[in-house]
Amino acid sequence: MGADDGGELGEAVLRARGGDERAFAQVYRAVQPGLLAYLRTLAGDDAEDVAAEAWREIARDLGRFRGGGADFRAWAAAVARRRALARVRDHDRGRRTAPRRGAREPGAAQPGIAQGPGPSDAPDPAAPAASAAPDVPAAPDVPSADAALDVITALPRDEAEAVLLRLLLGLDAGAAARVLGRPRRAVRAATCRALRNLSRRLEGPVGPP
Repeated sequence: MGADDGGELGEAVLRARGGDERAFAQVYRAVQPGLLAYLRTLAGDDAEDVAAEAWREIARDLGRFRGGGADFRAWAAAVARRRALARVRDHDRGRRTAPRRGAREPGAAQPGIAQGPGPSDAPDPAAPAASAAPDVPAAPDVPSADAALDVITALPRDEAEAVLLRLLLGLDAGAAARVLGRPRRAVRAATCRALRNLSRRLEGPVGPP
């Protein structure tokens, strides 16, 4: 996935940059399934909301994008990952500041005291992500992807991210490394560990990293 349609996707991206809505829809259909599967590992039940945020940013900044189909997949993954991690941080921050059971929430009304408007929370803005350029062949697809996805979500996050970027989004090791901000060999090692775990748990061979 990803490598075979790189030329076709690149042409669609080029037309979409020129304002062709049908081409943008083609790009969306090509990239969204793998992107959403990747986001489910990062953001859980918020994956669809995060994906929608990512696509809005992609549509907004598409005119500045330069690259082919593989570059676009890497860029979309970087945008989505940044959005997902921001959402996770916001949730973690909310859990840390949640009141203890029985404690009065900030701004909650007290008997006999008139209640004014409470504070509002504003999300932190996110900076645009940089494009990534792959330089080696993409990894092959994993057989029985639906079954594999359930196993992947239980892997350590570094392994899950590496294998999803490689196998579902079709990124090569170099592009995945840039998306993750990690050395290429670390991504290769994480992919190898993930593939061994998948092979054992699915009781079948899985393609090499």
